[in-house]
Amino acid sequence: MFVRTGYFTGDPAFIDRALDGLSAEAVGLLSAQPGYTGYGLFADRELGIIVMGSWWANRQAERDSFEQLRGRRDELLAPFAVTATVDVWEAAVVWEASVARPGSWFRLVRFDVDRANAGRVADRYREEGLPALQRIDGFLGGSMLLSDEDERGAVGGLFTDRAALVASRGPAAGVRARGVTAGGLTLRSLEEFETVLMDVPQA
Repeated sequence: MFVRTGYFTGDPAFIDRALDGLSAEAVGLLSAQPGYTGYGLFADRELGIIVMGSWWANRQAERDSFEQLRGRRDELLAPFAVTATVDVWEAAVVWEASVARPGSWFRLVRFDVDRANAGRVADRYREEGLPALQRIDGFLGGSMLLSDEDERGAVGGLFTDRAALVASRGPAAGVRARGVTAGGLTLRSLEEFETVLMDVPQA
């Protein structure tokens, strides 16, 4: 399974308009494309950041959908987005389909990983990191994405609401520290977002 992510920044004054448009149209547009399996839309309204990810059954479906939809995506993000970064990842670990709930919040961690060690890092997250996170109150599910082009990865975690996300910061930091140390990872960023919309992928 492959995931296309977008990271967009702009004037916070225009973010609600962009989010409203994406919420109204994105799932319909994406689900009409062959190979679509899910979508998530996240935001930091105060800073002016939109993050989204679409999930695809294979790389060709991801590529074809990008060509079909990028024009409409850009229209929906205007006039908000002044920067745009689009990446494609392989889904090494995927959360369960039952976790989507209104009012949830999302934590995103990005890291660098030696490509030769990426498989072991994914196995460790699946076998140790994810079970440890599942013991944290309010944790709904998580996924690990790995780039098939360079030495980057990302872990996303979904929580029931903002209070649960805030309360999880200490316990999650411990899980993260163990994973970074054991996997020889370089942590690049840690961010938290409101979940605007989830159409959760099927494994």
